[in-house]
Amino acid sequence: MTDRPPLPPFTRQSAAQKVQAAEDAWNTRDPHKVALAYSEDSVWRNRDTFVTGRAEIVEFLTAKWAREREYALRKDLWAFDGNRIAVRFQYECRDGEGQWWRSYGNELWEFDEHGLMTRREASINDVPIEEKERRVVGPRPENERGLSFPVR
Repeated sequence: MTDRPPLPPFTRQSAAQKVQAAEDAWNTRDPHKVALAYSEDSVWRNRDTFVTGRAEIVEFLTAKWAREREYALRKDLWAFDGNRIAVRFQYECRDGEGQWWRSYGNELWEFDEHGLMTRREASINDVPIEEKERRVVGPRPENERGLSFPVR
């Protein structure tokens, strides 16, 4: 098994690195790359959908990014303890009809000793926005790393 640093137990710095690495990976919109951060038997709850294992993660993300066009994400470390991290996030995307959405959410993450996520629970709410209201565009620029984002 290959380690996926940083490894638990997390410090504030290593938890923030894990969060930024997740944001960077999700912004590639590459389901296979993203799935490598999760254990082979990782369990997810994403809204009302339950996913188990990397193959299902790839399937889920492939469908997600087919629906959610121009997806761009920001994650923010909320709390950490031992092998767990809590994150708040926002992402924006447009649907097939051209409607833009901002999605607000919280995630709870749990990791194994190799730094792979074994559990992910996400609660997410969607708000329609106008294109001119967008503020999450593409991957986070270097000069914005580590900065928090507004609630609304």
